[in-house]
Amino acid sequence: MILYVRFRLEPMYEALLPQLVGMLGQFTPVVEAAPPDAALADVRGAVRYFGRGPAELAAVIRVRALALYGVECAIGAGPNPMLARMAARDAAPGTTLVVEDAEAFLRDKPVAALYGVGPATARTLCSYGLDSIGRVAAAPLAVLQRIVGARAGRELWERARGVDRTAVVPNAASRSVAAERPFDRDELDQERHRRALLSLAGELGARMRGEGQVCRSLTLTVRYADRTSTTRTRTLREPSAHSADLAATAYAMHEALGLQRARVRAVGLRAEGLMPAEHAAHQLTFDAADEKARRLEAVADKARARFGPGIIGPGSLAA
Repeated sequence: MILYVRFRLEPMYEALLPQLVGMLGQFTPVVEAAPPDAALADVRGAVRYFGRGPAELAAVIRVRALALYGVECAIGAGPNPMLARMAARDAAPGTTLVVEDAEAFLRDKPVAALYGVGPATARTLCSYGLDSIGRVAAAPLAVLQRIVGARAGRELWERARGVDRTAVVPNAASRSVAAERPFDRDELDQERHRRALLSLAGELGARMRGEGQVCRSLTLTVRYADRTSTTRTRTLREPSAHSADLAATAYAMHEALGLQRARVRAVGLRAEGLMPAEHAAHQLTFDAADEKARRLEAVADKARARFGPGIIGPGSLAA
């Protein structure tokens, strides 16, 4: 049995996730972090060892998360990671939803609710009358392969029947990193917004470079005084951990929002689609300024590693 634990973490408290994953490690060593706010745990051994069912283990996990870290969570339990994720999505905060019968759980859900089915695929399937997971499961495999392709059709057909061949991978590499800057007061000044974005881009870039990773896309989240938020995602021209590239993309997304008089409470950035830097291609350029900036960045990284993260940074942030 697999548990998918979805913690209610504000972006500024995402640093708690490793501690929460460590707490899950007290029940089972097979735990996979799912940043920014969730984790998968294979508790088949724990069920036998503790002599408790998955719902009972989930109740203990919820109590410990709340008592030790002040974090509420919703937990989905199922025979595989896909069903556990979907159950956690349906579970209300502070509750556990256990999937006993995969066919009954999936049958009446819209096809867009199936894990791995995006909006474009859902629209295509609905145009053929396959608007529910039950109808997709009942369709012949050959029909699905004709609609969405051979490989995607087989994966879709299996998932609609509750089959998921993925496994929980302990200590899996993080797929994203995030940081947020809250303001002391609701901020109208666009220049202060840009300074916060520059600081965030520098932090995320340094973290990725230190881990030998680059990201494919960047997500900007702006939180307002009325507790609403706006989120925008943009794919980078090429996978990068260069702080200047991240800052330029963040500035472009911020300017596109047109926040002339918006009272902003916090801004956050998330670098997504992480991959090893050695696997990423870098377009050669004759731009001397870009090459100089990258060399300076490498020197700054060495200085931070030796003397601390605040030892060097952009001059505009020192004002």
